[in-house]
Order: sequence, then C-alpha cells, then structure tokens
Amino acid sequence: MARAENKVEAGGTAHLVAALAKALREQLGLTQEELGKRLGYTASAISAMETCAQPASDKMLVGLEEEIGGGLGIFQKARRWMLLEKYPARFRGFSEMEAGAITISSYETLVVDGLFQTEEYARALIGGGYPPVSEQKREELVEARLARRALFDRDPAPMIELILEESVLRRPFGSWEILRGQLRSLIEDAQRDNVCLQVLPLERGLRGTYAGARGSMKLVVTKDHEHVVYMEIEDQGILVSDPPEVSQLAHRYAKIRAQALSPDDSISLIERLAGEKQ
Repeated sequence: MARAENKVEAGGTAHLVAALAKALREQLGLTQEELGKRLGYTASAISAMETCAQPASDKMLVGLEEEIGGGLGIFQKARRWMLLEKYPARFRGFSEMEAGAITISSYETLVVDGLFQTEEYARALIGGGYPPVSEQKREELVEARLARRALFDRDPAPMIELILEESVLRRPFGSWEILRGQLRSLIEDAQRDNVCLQVLPLERGLRGTYAGARGSMKLVVTKDHEHVVYMEIEDQGILVSDPPEVSQLAHRYAKIRAQALSPDDSISLIERLAGEKQ
C-alpha cells in the first residue's frame, strides 16, 4: 500500500530507481498510464513508485528492465540492492556474508530458520510480531526473506546445515495448516544434496546433558574462508568474529549437533508431525 511515510523510510536504491525510471519513461515519451499498461500496473502504482510512496517490487523491477531499461541492466542490477534494503538494519551486513557463504550451520530454538521458511509461515510470523508492522512493510520483509532461498540453488552450492528444537516443529503461526505446509517444505528441502536437517528432541534434557540452552546461533564460513557467528537477541544482531570466541561457539554447536537426532530419524519425526507418516 502506498503511504507517505514510505518516502521517508525508502533507501537510497529505491530513490535512485524511482528517479531513473521517471527519467527513462519521459525520455521515451510514455505517460505513467502507458508504462503501467506495459507492466501490468495502474498509473497510480507507477506514480507511487516514482515518488517512493510505494518503492518498486522485485516483479516491477523485472518489468522496468524489459520495457524501459534499454539493455543497460540498470534495473536488473538494482534488484539485489533493493532486496537488501528491505532487510532489517541489524541483518543487512550479515546477509551479504550469508549470500556468499560456502558453509552455513544454524541452530534455532523458537522459529524455523528464515532461509527455510515458506511464504505463508513467514507472512504469519512477521505479521503477528510486535511491534506490528504495516501491510506493505510485512510484504517487503516476506519478499526479502523468500529471496534468500536462491542460496539453495547457487552455483557453487553452499553446504547448509540446520538443527531445530523439536518445539519449533510443534509451534504454529497463523494456523495449523500453515505449520503443516512448513513441515512439508522442510522435508523437501532436506532432500537436497547440500542440506542436512536435524532435530534436537524435547526430552534431551532428561539425559543429563543439554548443550542448546543458551539460544540460537548461525555459524558461517565465508567465501574468504573466514569463520563468523551471527546471533539475534531481541532485535539486536550480534556478529562474532574473534577466533577464540568463534571457536568456543563452534564447539558448543558441535555438541548440540551430537545430541540431536540423526538426519534420517529427524525426517521421520517431521513426517509424523506433518501427518505424512503414521
């Protein structure tokens, strides 16, 4: 939805795209209505894009490149930066590391890792958070989150490991059907050659040792072979790069992984919870 406050919140890329789109449209002698018809949008949608009342979506950027880009690739290149601006500020720096990582190892205690979320799960999770966000901001965040899934098919493909607390698999957002859809999606993602999925069972603490009590973390080996750990606590992003600290967290993660169910047993559990298996 076009809103006046979006003009203030819009980033530099959104303003640059708006200015270029308007200039190229006028250079071609097109009205907002004429360009809108070519792209499948209304004239008011084009106007909102050009004033940043509603910054261009990824779909609109693709259309702008085809219709008025002139083969320069400007709008195509802008897609990456527009999506980056839609991430929360705390996540933007890490998102670049994630996109180029060669190994990603995540442990999640409350929700499904964002990289693995379905559209419906992400929308329910973001829309139900506090403080509440506008419908437009919610959709921007959902779009940006889903764009991260391109990492699964990147060439060369990174190795991706995910350990989920069993409670995550039982915690619904939006509806039970949304949760079941998310569980089925996890099963599908786990079939990828570059993905390993494990579950830390609820009763692990009954065995006397439980390494996951201190919360979620994400370990990354960057394209430059640097080892870093990223954590989020109450909307605060923490990036750890000091080798001794990273090493300690990596050892803790290894202990969590050792205490989790095997990949095969983990998938069997998810299938049962999703109703795919008795």
